[in-house]
Amino acid sequence: MHYLLAMAGQSGGEGGGSSLLGAMLPFLLILLVLYFLMLRPQMKKQKQHQSMLKELKKGDRIVTSGGMYATILKVSDNDNKVVLKVADDIKMEFLKSSIAQKVS
Repeated sequence: MHYLLAMAGQSGGEGGGSSLLGAMLPFLLILLVLYFLMLRPQMKKQKQHQSMLKELKKGDRIVTSGGMYATILKVSDNDNKVVLKVADDIKMEFLKSSIAQKVS
């Protein structure tokens, strides 16, 4: 009888590996779905924004992240700054990263 109990305990232990995989599978699927629905599109959007910032030049019309429309007067790649013309006699200096989008 002890022999049968010992065998039952061993066979239950071997099945534990597959049940662990079965328990982890839903979590892995959720992580995979989150990657494709949230992380991947966000990384793609970030790459597009970075390439837009690299292509900025004098005369481009932009919108800052604060919602201010302006025209670029000077782009300084070394300092990561831009000088923007907000009104006729008003020039302001901004970080390039504060530019939200280019306006056509």
